[in-house]
Amino acid sequence: MGDDAAKDPGGAALARAHGVFNVLSGVWPLVHLPSFEKVFGPKEDDWLVRTVAGLLVGVGWSQLRAAGEPGGVRHARRIGIATSATLLAIDLIYVPSGRIRPTYLLDAAAEAAWIAVWRASGHRSRAEGPKRSRRKRL
Repeated sequence: MGDDAAKDPGGAALARAHGVFNVLSGVWPLVHLPSFEKVFGPKEDDWLVRTVAGLLVGVGWSQLRAAGEPGGVRHARRIGIATSATLLAIDLIYVPSGRIRPTYLLDAAAEAAWIAVWRASGHRSRAEGPKRSRRKRL
């Protein structure tokens, strides 16, 4: 078991849960595109759907593998928040414009939830640094 998993089983579990979510989200259109299109609407470019699906599988796999590695929870957090933020932005831009179906708002809710859970978990990358106090210096 890696350092992160031993020191922080909650963070490793979160990384694994988000990884599973991303893998399953990507596998669905790869395995059965017709059912995916029934829920999320017909797609003009199947190759693009498969590309995004493959990227989601890769992101999820990276999160799953990172969970048990030293520094892995921070990595899983960074890649998870970046992926969720990207998907959330696409959902919130293209549903109102009518380009994609309103069912993508379900995905938007899920992506927003992942961002919130990661942020609430307190796992910060070194680049983000510690939370700063709002107290005035004397």
